[in-house]
Amino acid sequence: MTRETETTPAPEQAPGRRDFLGMVTTAGTVTGIAACAIPFVESLQPQDSAAAHLPVDVDISHLAPGQQMVAVWQGKPVFIIRRTPEELASLQNASLSAQLKDANSTAHQQPDYARNWHRSATPEYGVYVGICTHLGCVPSYNPPQGSGPEASGGYGCPCHGSRFDLAGRVQKGAPAPYNLPVPPYAMPSATVIRLGENPKGETFDFSTIEQI
Repeated sequence: MTRETETTPAPEQAPGRRDFLGMVTTAGTVTGIAACAIPFVESLQPQDSAAAHLPVDVDISHLAPGQQMVAVWQGKPVFIIRRTPEELASLQNASLSAQLKDANSTAHQQPDYARNWHRSATPEYGVYVGICTHLGCVPSYNPPQGSGPEASGGYGCPCHGSRFDLAGRVQKGAPAPYNLPVPPYAMPSATVIRLGENPKGETFDFSTIEQI
């Protein structure tokens, strides 16, 4: 059963606070930012505010398995998904992987710590910049349902039909040339994802990716 989109109430904002104050959590069809077919070309322009380049802390304590939430980092939507064991198993399915352009993440679209079959620092949580690598539209989240093409879930671009799996890997035949980018991020605790900061001992410059 599809739930209505839930928005977590935002606490009062203190000057200079880095915490992300607006987030969307859904167990079904995503509305709002994740479903908009709006190119994010303007988000790629240099930002004047120094605060825009600070790390952003996202509270994931209420994110249940099978749900996705959307955060904003440097003006870009970031999909954060908590994958179920069944969804993780589908990412390792050989027949499904054979349908992907870059199943092994050979293109430089992620940090080294996310160059793996789940394209993330830990298998359970996926973190992807939600901008199609074709012409910059925002893909919509399609949770696993039924059988056939939708059985394993993923993301679909509403502009030109590119499809990505739950690890942000693009399917063969799609106009998008690359997988969804993975931003630099760390998990300072089990309930917080910090966007814009690499784990200790890791280095990754987001500006060096192939394409967004």
